Amino acid sequence: MMKVTFWQKNSEKIRNLIIIVILFLITSPILIGYVWLVLRSFSEDLVNGFVPTKLTLKNWRFLWEEIKGYPNIWQTTLNTALLALGVMGVEVAITSLGGYALSRYDFPGRSSMMKFILALHAFPAISLMTAVFYLLWTLKLLDTLWGVILLKASLEVPWGTWIMKGFYDGIPWELEWAGLVDGYSRFQVWRRVLLPLVKPGIAVTAIFAFLSGWSEFVFVNTFIFSQNLWTLSKYVKGFIGDYRFADYGLVTAVGLFYMIPTIIFFFFVSKHMIKLTIGGVKG
Repeated sequence: MMKVTFWQKNSEKIRNLIIIVILFLITSPILIGYVWLVLRSFSEDLVNGFVPTKLTLKNWRFLWEEIKGYPNIWQTTLNTALLALGVMGVEVAITSLGGYALSRYDFPGRSSMMKFILALHAFPAISLMTAVFYLLWTLKLLDTLWGVILLKASLEVPWGTWIMKGFYDGIPWELEWAGLVDGYSRFQVWRRVLLPLVKPGIAVTAIFAFLSGWSEFVFVNTFIFSQNLWTLSKYVKGFIGDYRFADYGLVTAVGLFYMIPTIIFFFFVSKHMIKLTIGGVKG
């Protein structure tokens, strides 16, 4: 009888342990950075760069008092939420219809359009800044949240449409035909039959759109001038200023405050995200 070695008996556990160790080593610099961010935001200074000297809430004073030269933090947070929700709403509305059209309709130029969609997503938006500035100025959307919302959503729609197409492709044609036989119009079939079945795809698109809008900086910094329309990304940038004279306690506290909503948001949606793939729902 062949003798089972320790390695053969515990090979799977050892492999898992090795993988965990490797992942920990890879992510440790990021984890250390977040730990430093939290420690610095609640301390006056750090000895040797990591040990708090004295715990304090002074760095968080922007929550209950306005910092001279900067807008109110709660108005800024509201602007950020409106931007994120606006991008999410516009993108979901367009991609849920666009993905259906690309999946179900066979029209001239469909293949070329799908390739063009991928090319648009890969196109560097920064190269369009001058043209976009003139366009927003012409439409009187310069220095408005709606201008940034429409701009950001338009750049995210191509990829979102491609994602939604993958979810529609996973729905059998028979379900749609059954709805048409029952007397539904094409729009009613989409709304009553298909839309409930692609809710996972809508969730994926909505989550990425919200996070993209929440973290947007370049367009906000370029096309928003009024302080009452600042978002948190520009708020953080304003505190950094000249890094040599920055109040790093205040900067880290504001940065941590900026991260908290996305951490909470991800905590609630992560259980849904792990069940999904780009092309549909895992079996």
